[in-house]
Parts: sequence; C-alpha cells; structure tokens
Amino acid sequence: MRRILFLMIFGIAGLAILVSLGVWQMQRLAWKQGVLAEIENRISADPVDLPDTVSPDADKYLPVTIAGEVEPGEIHVLVSVKQVGAGYRIIQSFSTNDRTILLDRGFVPVTAKHDQRLNGPMEITGNLHWPDEIDGYTPEPDIDDNIWFARDVPNLAAALGAEPVLLIARSQTDPNITPLPVSVTGIPNDHLQYAITWFGLALVWAAMTGYFLWRSRAPSESDAT
Repeated sequence: MRRILFLMIFGIAGLAILVSLGVWQMQRLAWKQGVLAEIENRISADPVDLPDTVSPDADKYLPVTIAGEVEPGEIHVLVSVKQVGAGYRIIQSFSTNDRTILLDRGFVPVTAKHDQRLNGPMEITGNLHWPDEIDGYTPEPDIDDNIWFARDVPNLAAALGAEPVLLIARSQTDPNITPLPVSVTGIPNDHLQYAITWFGLALVWAAMTGYFLWRSRAPSESDAT
C-alpha cells in the first residue's frame, strides 16, 4: 500500500505540474496575441509627420510619411528572403529640412549589390523602427566590402552621418528595390507549440502513472500459485 500511495502522490504531483505549465503557456499565448494585434494596429495606422523629438520606445512602429531627398552612399545589410535567397537591405541617409535620418529602402539580390539606385527628392511612407538584431554571435561589419550583418541603428547613423532614427519604407523608392516593410511575421510566438508539448507530456505522464499503479496492484505469478 505504501508503494501504491507513493506512486499516486508522485504521479498526481507530476501531472499537476505539467498541466499547470500547459495552462501557463496558453495564458502566455493569449497575452502574446494581444501584443501582436496591438503592434499590427500601430503598424497599419494612418501615417503622420515625423515627430520633432523621436523616442525609440514611444515611437517604435510609428507610421510616417516624409518628404525629402535620398542622399548618395549606401550601406548593405546581409539578409535572406524566403523563396528568393540571399541579398542586401539598402540603407541610406534621407534628408528633410534640417534633419537627416536613416532610410531602409528594402531588398536587392546579391547580384544587384553594385547597381545604380534612384536617389534624389521623393516622398516616402514607412514605419520607424529600432530593430534588435544584435547578439553575441553577430559578426562585426566588413567595412572593406560594405557588408553589415545587422541593422545596428546607432552605428549605421554614425557611418552615414544621420540621426539614430530608422525609417523602413513600405512604399517603393526604386523599381529595382523590393520594400521589406515592418510586420509582425518576424516576431516569434511559439506558445501554442509549448502548450501542446506540456499537455502531451502530461498525457504521457498520466498513462505511465496508471500503468505503474496497475502493475503494483496486479497479483504476481508467485501470488497466483
């Protein structure tokens, strides 16, 4: 009886922990879906003028329409696009009135790295963003070949003589540049998979507990004889 009682307590405790972890992940899923919906609404809102004072926290994803001039000189940030392959984000400085900010014009394939771009006056609609793309494994930029491996806004701004403000274009700025607008698709949301994993483990745990309880209660061959 002690063995059966121990198995029951151990099995119920383990089952409760696994189920609670699954429930917690479902709660996290609901929270994350709310966050993504809020971000999506902010991204797709009506564009406004560029604020005089910009805050990376308050103005992240802010839709903006701005008129000015795309300046010569560009930085190439290495990226990969699904079903297309490797290429570069084209980052340039964009001057308007007495300000110069960074402009992410979009994607070109590797073979178009040195092509001529349309520069000069234009009106652009996009979203302000400060991407968090740098970790301990991000290589340093290859300055000689003009290849960067992340959109490091402060360092990009220093290299191009601009404010540390990045506008990611969602309108086309050149027929040969494909805009890569801000979206929620790159924001991870794996809570449903985690919940399924925990609930699956709980089911396995319950089955194993039931099996061991059955084996403990079943008469042995020696008892039967």
